[in-house]
Amino acid sequence: MPPSSLYSSGRLLPARPTSSTTTTQAGRWARPSCSLSMNGCAPGAGDRGAVCVREARALPAASAPQDAVGQLRAAVDALGAGAPPAAPSGIIRIEVPIRQRGDAIEWLHAQSALPRCFFSARSPLPEMPTLVGRSSGSNGNGGLNDHWQQPVSVAGVGSAVFFRGTDPFSLADWRAIKRFLSRDCPLIRAYGAIRFDATSDASVEWEDYGSFYFIVPQVEFNELEESSVLATTIAWDDSLSWTWQNAVNELQSTLEKISPCSVKVDKSNLQTTIMSLNHVPTKASWDLAVTKALQMIKGRQRELVKVVLARCSRYITDSCIDPVELLACLKIEGQNAYQFCIQPPDAPAFVGNSPEQLFHRKYLNISSEALAGTRARGKTRADDFKIGQDLLLSGKEDMEFTIVRDSITKKLQMICDEVVVHPRKALRKLPRVQHLSAQLTARIRNEDDEFDILNTLHPSPAVCGLPTEEARQFIRDYEIFDRGMYAGPVGWFGGAESEFAVGIRSALLGKGHSTLVYAGAGIVEGTNPSFEWDELDLKASQFAKLLRYQEQHICYQKAENMGTVI
Repeated sequence: MPPSSLYSSGRLLPARPTSSTTTTQAGRWARPSCSLSMNGCAPGAGDRGAVCVREARALPAASAPQDAVGQLRAAVDALGAGAPPAAPSGIIRIEVPIRQRGDAIEWLHAQSALPRCFFSARSPLPEMPTLVGRSSGSNGNGGLNDHWQQPVSVAGVGSAVFFRGTDPFSLADWRAIKRFLSRDCPLIRAYGAIRFDATSDASVEWEDYGSFYFIVPQVEFNELEESSVLATTIAWDDSLSWTWQNAVNELQSTLEKISPCSVKVDKSNLQTTIMSLNHVPTKASWDLAVTKALQMIKGRQRELVKVVLARCSRYITDSCIDPVELLACLKIEGQNAYQFCIQPPDAPAFVGNSPEQLFHRKYLNISSEALAGTRARGKTRADDFKIGQDLLLSGKEDMEFTIVRDSITKKLQMICDEVVVHPRKALRKLPRVQHLSAQLTARIRNEDDEFDILNTLHPSPAVCGLPTEEARQFIRDYEIFDRGMYAGPVGWFGGAESEFAVGIRSALLGKGHSTLVYAGAGIVEGTNPSFEWDELDLKASQFAKLLRYQEQHICYQKAENMGTVI
């Protein structure tokens, strides 16, 4: 067993480094932490209204990232040397356009600071429905800044302001985030994730995330279609005991750590070998849980129609896995999917490649989708077509998919106008798997309804079940590990626009040699436990394929009915 781990009460726990430790054997990717700045979700923060200053400033374009770093350092030094703003609170973004397109992952790979984040937009899907009356006119659907360039990918380090809480994400927390955001500064965004079930106890590996964790990065790299932007953000709020001078000092410190150069990433494999693997639950425990769910579904003792059960697979490797290198490998398979990475200071990294959109809001326009049912891709075009047709015609898969689509439709109709579903059922083909999918669009009546959209759509039947509370209680009773942010909302809030994926096809990477890979499967009437176990393997294969096995047979370990942690 690698020295970075130890056993305690039957659970595999991380050996936390001492405070003076900056590198470890497992730490070729160990990162020094930046200051945590201020927690924007302090009690009462959401009731204080918008911060006094919210603005974005553009500096002259640079020909290369090296020049952009120098411009930002000089601009921040000038801010520090001048008189502080009279306003007691504010947020300012300073950006430098770069005349060449850079790679956001390679930029992030070169940086040495935590916290850090990454979010890559999904390519537009074909046949997206269009809302009647979609325009940039008045009645809240457009504005002067409607034509900003949308980043392809965003990488960030440090936190100008962070938002973390231990209670479930609330309307007050949403307001605390939104007070720093503005329509007029659409690229000031808060990136992060929310727990799948914030009412359940957090296990050790997820404790640094709280019930939710978001950051507005201090320094970020925006990868555009034909160019790039390097930006820095400074935020202060005297009422949160974080003054202008505090903010300037910490930003200067972070900028000194910023590498002006990118570092190439091997996107083919991770140069690491699997030493051992265990699953929580084991196959036997999985069969028991699925059988119990089917008994409840068939017995009609309760109104359980569907429940989604998950598995946590713990890989021990001979060397630690760099989260950014894993992210780069996943991006190769990233067509029609979101890539993301969230890592608080001194915490594991949550990395994923999710095909599923929870929702996207631009002004009053909302889009969402239903995704359910899974098959492998075929080895030939004819085989792939045959497998796809089998998925489209499967009664069991249609039942699971219809539950998801109809539930999301009803939820949107509760909050929105003009709900459109088109196509109602189609194949979504990804590099390794294919799913049944439907696209939905709608219009909210007020931008403040965004919180209701998030709160209502999560958790969807695709990751929890139906009815929601009965399914969630079954998961609490029978799932023997903590999902943490897995299957929760992952994405960003902005002033004019917000977007969240569902945090599936994801993994948690520890500081040592441990990686937790998560996958889930929907249980409805007609489910075969063994077939669903195979589906878990299929969904986790994008991670497993990047790791090499020892020449000897891999060592499988039995996991008891308890949480498995990094």
